[in-house]
Amino acid sequence: MTASTAERGRTVSMFRQPKAVYAVAFACVISFMGIGLVDPILPALSSQLDASPSQVTLLFTSYLVVTAIAMLGTNWVSSRLGAKHTLIAGLAIIVTFSALAGFSGSIGGIIGFRAGWGLGNALFIATSLAVIVASAHGGFAGAIVLYEAALGLGIAAGPLLGGLLGDISWRGPFFGVSALMALALVATLILLPATPKPEHRTSLSAPLKALRHHGLLKMSIAALLYNWGFFTMLGYAPFPMELSAIQLGFVFFGWGLLVAICSVAVAPRLQTRFGTGPSLYVALTLFAVDLAVIAIWPDVRTVLVSAVIIAGIFIGINNTLTTQAVMIVSPVERPVASAAYGFVRFIGGGLAPFAAGKLVEHFNLHVPFAIGSLAVLAAVGVLLSAHTMLRHADKGLDEDGHPATEHDDPADVAEAPA
Repeated sequence: MTASTAERGRTVSMFRQPKAVYAVAFACVISFMGIGLVDPILPALSSQLDASPSQVTLLFTSYLVVTAIAMLGTNWVSSRLGAKHTLIAGLAIIVTFSALAGFSGSIGGIIGFRAGWGLGNALFIATSLAVIVASAHGGFAGAIVLYEAALGLGIAAGPLLGGLLGDISWRGPFFGVSALMALALVATLILLPATPKPEHRTSLSAPLKALRHHGLLKMSIAALLYNWGFFTMLGYAPFPMELSAIQLGFVFFGWGLLVAICSVAVAPRLQTRFGTGPSLYVALTLFAVDLAVIAIWPDVRTVLVSAVIIAGIFIGINNTLTTQAVMIVSPVERPVASAAYGFVRFIGGGLAPFAAGKLVEHFNLHVPFAIGSLAVLAAVGVLLSAHTMLRHADKGLDEDGHPATEHDDPADVAEAPA
């Protein structure tokens, strides 16, 4: 029995972890809140700052594209500063730029500060997963579930906080995240032990070289296509809903709650019973159908709201299973694999909302969601071409049939050698 198989066979408790894990997980929750935080205030920003929907969606584009590009340098930085200092640097940047976005008085200023926010986000998320994997009790599978639980809670809480604070002022969500991230920064400083600098330094080219591995490349391309559909929905669906900030907050809170529940409770059970590949094929196909429903009836509020909330089921399943598969099949160290994978997938997430706005301006409201649906179906096709690799991932093997390496040394997991 392989290490991964053994881990799935035992109960993993997320409630008995070192304080350092809780500190990083809390920071993860706040960081991931930034993804959906602006959703409820997109229409308000459009009307109050006299900006078109496509201009407003650049809040996603600047944030995620900078995150994607910066991911390429995260291992270079962390291998020189150490994991703790890299986390602190990322958190400090997020605190600063989210506050500056709140003080800004123009859509261009907010877009620019969201880009700076994306730089901090890249430093933080690429390192936080490695730290949790290294420090959490329950093995690799348990660490992934814990990480996805933090992601799910953040995604669920972000729109709700954005709606509550955005109902007061569009500036509120930015100041709220800045304050919460400051708390996370203090918790990380106090609770996370000092991490030694690695013996070897990672080169800037390491993530791009990792993409030569066709298993990691296929998973990354599939994630790019999936994120195109995901962020088309997340970035543009709030406009045709024509709801207030607080109402949008509750809609996306319902969506995020399903993401969290399905990430933690549903995905592992589906993987155990049906395997990673079949579970992903079905989840992504159903998500494509969900997007097709939005494409057909984007102007029917009840259909649109219901479809967005239901999408949380499929997104939650996909997030957990894909993250675990990427970490298992990749032949490189996990931080490098995470950076390479994040670079490719966030490019899709960053470009999709802006493209959706432009497609609506040039065609109609149906087109971007139809393209998003087709992109997710294309992701299924890419994964089908990697079926053997996914089957090996379930066995704890890489795509060549070799046992996947389990890192026992926290420094080995947290930092990648060159």
